[in-house]
Amino acid sequence: MIILHLLIPAAGSGSRMKAGKNKLLLNLNGESILYWTLKAVFLSEKVSWVGIIGQPHDRSEIINSIKEFAGKINWINGGNTRQESVRNGVNNLPSNAVKVLIHDGARCLIKSKLIDKCFTELEENDAVILAVKVTDTIKVVNENRIIKETPNRNFLWAAQTPQGFLVSQLKKAHQIAKDNSWNVTDDASLFERLKWPVKIIEGNSTNIKITSPIDLKIASLFLGNS
Repeated sequence: MIILHLLIPAAGSGSRMKAGKNKLLLNLNGESILYWTLKAVFLSEKVSWVGIIGQPHDRSEIINSIKEFAGKINWINGGNTRQESVRNGVNNLPSNAVKVLIHDGARCLIKSKLIDKCFTELEENDAVILAVKVTDTIKVVNENRIIKETPNRNFLWAAQTPQGFLVSQLKKAHQIAKDNSWNVTDDASLFERLKWPVKIIEGNSTNIKITSPIDLKIASLFLGNS
């Protein structure tokens, strides 16, 4: 039996949400944000093993907030940054883990079919990420906010999660990053720095990351209409 592993970083402080606590514990249509994320994950046909990476002081509240999923997850202590937390998660995967998906706990509107698609594409690639084409015109500016250039948006994609990787390569990438004090905002960036290929899988625009109060309202509307 093939065990398909998925890690959920859930160790943030929710500072941009100004919630005063981990934003994944906030109420969204009667449940926590993390509950809805896990609901989508466990509707996947391919996921067999799920790890939540969280802060020890949040553990009991997180477990209480995810109800029937609590007995199905594996707890891993997080670090001071997302990068450190994911490194902890990858280093604490079961020894039989070959490939893994990393999915942000704050992306609670993910469709289970997209999770399955990422795992399917990962069967033939060492690294994949979900992303959507950029539709806005993007400006590159200098430190004084003066426009320097306008990149061709035909080549621009907005990264999402899940992002999937060969475990051995992801461990190596995180160790190299630690040794060289690299700081990145997602795991795919590590592969880019190392010139390792990462394949884009087209996602959808509803797979938003909840970072502000307006995002919470948008997610509530989507869940109410689903």
